Amino acid sequence: MKLTSKAALAFTLLCPMTAFAADAAHAEGKKESLLTLYSEGGWVMHVLLICSIAMVWLIIDVWIRTNRPKMTPPEDVATAQDRFRAGDYVGAYQEMKAAVSPYAEVVRAGLGSIGHGKDATEEAIYSTVDKINSTLQTRINYLSVIGVCAPMIGLLGTVFGMKGAFGELGTGSLSGGVGPLAGHIGEVLVATATGLLVAIPAFMAFYFLRNKLQGAIHQLQDESERLFRNAPYEYLQNTDVGQEETYAALPNWIENPEG
Repeated sequence: MKLTSKAALAFTLLCPMTAFAADAAHAEGKKESLLTLYSEGGWVMHVLLICSIAMVWLIIDVWIRTNRPKMTPPEDVATAQDRFRAGDYVGAYQEMKAAVSPYAEVVRAGLGSIGHGKDATEEAIYSTVDKINSTLQTRINYLSVIGVCAPMIGLLGTVFGMKGAFGELGTGSLSGGVGPLAGHIGEVLVATATGLLVAIPAFMAFYFLRNKLQGAIHQLQDESERLFRNAPYEYLQNTDVGQEETYAALPNWIENPEG
């Protein structure tokens, strides 16, 4: 996985600049280095570099987190089902407390409310699933933010570059004709093109990972509901399966009526 992550990062960072270098070499008949193109884009290239690194990190992170075996590990499902079959709900809670998967978190929330009846248990399950979905969806939404902002950041760099180009034209620095001016404009357009090349994969990953997340969430909810489908709520009424410390004591005026 580490090798795959490094390869993806290198591809995302180098692909836009490699494309520009190839185009520049074809147009000018000479080889132009990636570092030269990077410097031609101006200061916004640093911001776009940060955006590309963040995009790669988010794609890899969300991809791993939304894998179905990661969301609903078969070993956690089997452990919970075995405990439920044996009627060991306290043991199931402790097993799920020791696990770290979203499935374990949902089952633990349901078991923590099982003593309050079916409605309370289902509400705890659904609210926990919604919380997990919201947390992962927020990470995915950052890809959309990068996709929207990257072209505008690139355009901002181009605008500043164009301002400098026309400023030099006004002072006579580009008095050699249209050729030098066109070359200068071509350099500042590197920022806009880089912004677009960062935005396109960010948007593609946003829609793909959003759909992938929904599939994983549906499976998580289905497995959790199936586990609690025939739970004996009437026998578990008012039981504290979680056995966690509580902080809501009786009012002090009941304990000390004279106070």
